[in-house]
Amino acid sequence: MTEAKAASTMRSLERAIDVLEVLEASRTPLRLSEVARRSGLHVATTQRILSVLEARGRVEQGPSGYRTGVAMLFGAHAYLATNPVAVASPLVLQELATATGLTASVFVRAGDSRAVVARVEGKNPLRYLLPIGQRLPLHLGAGKILAAHMEPAEVDDLLTRVGVLTRVSGQVLTPEELRAELESIRQQGVAFSTDERVVGTSSAAAPVIVQDGRCIAAVQVAGPSTDDAFSDSASLGVEVRQAAAALAARLG
Repeated sequence: MTEAKAASTMRSLERAIDVLEVLEASRTPLRLSEVARRSGLHVATTQRILSVLEARGRVEQGPSGYRTGVAMLFGAHAYLATNPVAVASPLVLQELATATGLTASVFVRAGDSRAVVARVEGKNPLRYLLPIGQRLPLHLGAGKILAAHMEPAEVDDLLTRVGVLTRVSGQVLTPEELRAELESIRQQGVAFSTDERVVGTSSAAAPVIVQDGRCIAAVQVAGPSTDDAFSDSASLGVEVRQAAAALAARLG
């Protein structure tokens, strides 16, 4: 394959991924013109890409427009079945949920977002639906654990893209305030949150630090803010940090 041909092939692959990411980020089907606009591609190019993806089951077309296809689930299942963090998490989360009575989860980072890869419900289940794989922010809740272990330049870029740092409680943080909070989280090894993403919900999270010093995931417990577990933050922090350490040990 010539260098020019290889470059063209890579560009086609990048465009296809751009289109898939547009559809993944949308909660509703999108018309062709809207997919093209959001992906920054010409309509004709977008149409060709969608046709190929539709033929492979990665995209579906309905009366309201295009959406991700059922074949995307195959890739998600393969990830959960083979990713070391997802495979090693259930036992650790079961023990954590039993000890605290709260819902225990593990999150991993993907760019400016995070996603749940494993979850065990506590005795008092969360009152909201949070499916495995849903895209969530890094500047709220357990995401702050992952953001606290990013390079400063990465945090700067994240803050630029996020814009206004608003919590569901209505609290607005300045970039400087969030940076200071992230530094405190990194030093203490735990992040506590209340009314940041969901009203009436609190959480505690800790980083999963592997042998080479990288933070590869965040372990979190969450539940109603009225739950007795949140009345003793010191003990809860110890439980979450121990679970994160146990998960890191299972990963070698």
